[in-house]
Amino acid sequence: MQNQVESPRYAAYKAVRPYFDLVRGALGNLVDGEHFFDIVSEDIVYEVLYDFPGWPRIVRGRADLMAQFAGYGDNIKLQAADKLITHKTDDGRVVVIEYEVHGTILATGVKYNNRFASIIRIESRKILHWRDYMDSLAAWNALTAGVR
Repeated sequence: MQNQVESPRYAAYKAVRPYFDLVRGALGNLVDGEHFFDIVSEDIVYEVLYDFPGWPRIVRGRADLMAQFAGYGDNIKLQAADKLITHKTDDGRVVVIEYEVHGTILATGVKYNNRFASIIRIESRKILHWRDYMDSLAAWNALTAGVR
């Protein structure tokens, strides 16, 4: 699913595309849909287990998740997502992915490189629950470069 054709429906999320493509590729035939937002349940619970300015700890529902990601490209432009390691458990109903993202903080031009681990629960071929961990220090360093 890498390098999928960009649908006009998802044009507002172009800055996050490397991440979306990585996730879609990692889940392969365990889920149905082409784009990241096609493979998430209407009732998704998307948890981030860190504090990040402007991002809630829990996002409930596809519409709210889309609204949260709509502003991502105002702050960060991703150039790549890579170093994927996928762990499938529980007959593919739970998938753990480890990966890195690489981009630029738009306000400062500072390079942004971060590492993540995400635990994904799949039901009815859609992502129902997402729990995210990241290297908070990497984010802090990128967002405060030039301010310190």
